Amino acid sequence: MKRAIFVRSKMTIMAELEKRAREKGIYKVTLWGSFANFLLVIFKFLAGIAGHSAAMMADAVHSLSDFVTDVVVILFVRISNKPQDKGHDYGHGKYETLATALIGVALLGVGCGILWNGAGEILAFMRGEQLRAPGVLALIAALVSILLKEILYQYTVRMGRKYNSQAVIANAWHHRSDALSSIGTASGIGGAILLGPHWVVLDPIAAVIVSFFIMKVSVKLLVPCIDELLEKSLPESVEHEIEQTVLAFDGVTEPHHLRTRRIGNNYAIEIHVRMNGDIPLYKAHETATAIERKLKEEEFYKLKYCSTVVYMVPRA
Repeated sequence: MKRAIFVRSKMTIMAELEKRAREKGIYKVTLWGSFANFLLVIFKFLAGIAGHSAAMMADAVHSLSDFVTDVVVILFVRISNKPQDKGHDYGHGKYETLATALIGVALLGVGCGILWNGAGEILAFMRGEQLRAPGVLALIAALVSILLKEILYQYTVRMGRKYNSQAVIANAWHHRSDALSSIGTASGIGGAILLGPHWVVLDPIAAVIVSFFIMKVSVKLLVPCIDELLEKSLPESVEHEIEQTVLAFDGVTEPHHLRTRRIGNNYAIEIHVRMNGDIPLYKAHETATAIERKLKEEEFYKLKYCSTVVYMVPRA
């Protein structure tokens, strides 16, 4: 009995240490990203104003949204890692889902804003209005942004997968979308500079094209969040793995009433199984506990924590 308590306490301590390491890692990658975004926001706004580039100003707004979403991730990851309490039986994991959804909404808003501004300038050009040609400083800012944001994307997405954080991976895609935005911006600015005044319209055209890429990324982020908030079940492949894991135990048959869902970084699983009604109750309880432990350890989850409930239904 003492040994069981000791082992359980050791597992609890290890789980707590892993959770703290995850939270610390997420903070580290997000703080680096927010610092880089802060510098880029200032640089892009100055370059956009001095270089007379509407596309660069839109790019600066995009970087500003990156900085805001970094702050959102820092705040919500701390909340999502809070343990279960009286008002949250399944923990606070969906706060991280909410953070991801906010990032997706922010991306969608930025994409629509860039589309609106770019389309307005294109219409103005078609009406015969003269657009100001962008300067070399704006082109340099776009090239610097491409390099820096791609580096940030690679680093952030690697850390997001390591810690299995939806919000961090979403933030990585925000970095990538900013890099894509800067590629379009650089193309438009470079074309306007090299081809002369008659091609100044390339600047807002580039901004419009990039806005569609940004909105596409936002939709990819929002759809999984909506699925989770609507309590969508886990993929069939995962549920099949769960059933096969349960059936691997001696005396366990007919897994049924399987209910699954994702809660932030965790899986919640409820399943009924049938066992021989002649076995002692303590034996059934031990098997249920073993099933729960095995499900938490299975690699197909790709998660450090899961919440599992196993109901034993004796077989007559």
